[in-house]
Amino acid sequence: MKLKLAIICGVLIWIITTILTEIVNPIFTSHLPHINIIVPIITIIVTGFFGIIYIRNIETNEVVEGIIAGIIFIIIDVVIDSFVYILPNSQSLIIGNYPLHLASNIIITLLITTFLGYLAQMTIDLK
Repeated sequence: MKLKLAIICGVLIWIITTILTEIVNPIFTSHLPHINIIVPIITIIVTGFFGIIYIRNIETNEVVEGIIAGIIFIIIDVVIDSFVYILPNSQSLIIGNYPLHLASNIIITLLITTFLGYLAQMTIDLK
């Protein structure tokens, strides 16, 4: 378990997801006002990238490490969301419907990190 790396990756996931959502989402909401697909897509890409960075240096129990990393990423997301959006009661594109955001973020993050851990333990021979 590399807690320091997991925390750094979790914070970077939150920062990059927030910045990219604030930049890209207005482009899509002007053309598709009732569909908010950008936040999950950005979350998948950024979590996948930093999940790979975290999991690539793990040698044993990759699936368990993937699950633990996903839980740490989720805890960091909830804590930072609480301090930045919920406690000050500010509005954001990400926090429009917070229970839906939280549920989708939990599912997406745990699936990605667990799957990356599963793939990391496999030996793949491409010919």
